[in-house]
Amino acid sequence: MAKPEADGRGADIFIGVIPALNASSTIGTVVAGALRHLPRVLVVDDGSTDDTSTRARAAGAYVLRHPHNLGKGAGLATAFEHLLAGGPFQAAITLDADGQHDPEDIPAFVDLYRRERPAVIVGSRDRDFATMWGPRRAMNRFSSASLRVFSGVDLPDSQRGFRLYDAAFLARLRLVGRRYEAEMEALMRAAEWHLLISSVPIHLRVVDGRATSHYRPLRDTVRIVGTVLRQWLRRHFARSRPDGP
Repeated sequence: MAKPEADGRGADIFIGVIPALNASSTIGTVVAGALRHLPRVLVVDDGSTDDTSTRARAAGAYVLRHPHNLGKGAGLATAFEHLLAGGPFQAAITLDADGQHDPEDIPAFVDLYRRERPAVIVGSRDRDFATMWGPRRAMNRFSSASLRVFSGVDLPDSQRGFRLYDAAFLARLRLVGRRYEAEMEALMRAAEWHLLISSVPIHLRVVDGRATSHYRPLRDTVRIVGTVLRQWLRRHFARSRPDGP
């Protein structure tokens, strides 16, 4: 397996990653927008029943496909494994397939990464919270509060899927969560390893996203908060063992 360059001396390559499920009406636009700023875009079709894969390829993406729906976390894991097995790259930038994220914000992630070299950069939609659906806004705030309390990481928006992941961090990361909780798991791991986590403001094309997102506010928030608690308990009991770190 090719190892990513972690010291900044390798190729200055940032690769787009888009997990997708039944996104045929939006995936082409998202891929084309990302390719204006990135040399390559990888789409993981998570068992779509429409022509998401065909439209992604037509727009210029390389496509991997799950035979059936496994979840967003599984899609990310597939993408990261594929990238790490390829040539060196510096970071992966993840976007949602439904068009909520504006690819024109990609340079902001790249600029911040070049300045600070964080393990993870999370896009923040904090300024748009007031216009979101109330229950969804409340669940997002609850998830962010859980992250702050149990890891010490204070992010204005912990749930955004528009992110940058450093390649060296991905080489250590082994995602267990198969759905949306995987993104919180990544943050908890970065916090556990005392790695830098940053945030950058982003623009949302669709502020609420209820019509296009597959996120289920109550069920997926329970999964996310459960992941925070499990990670915290695992670390707590590891420290309390006589042979613990």
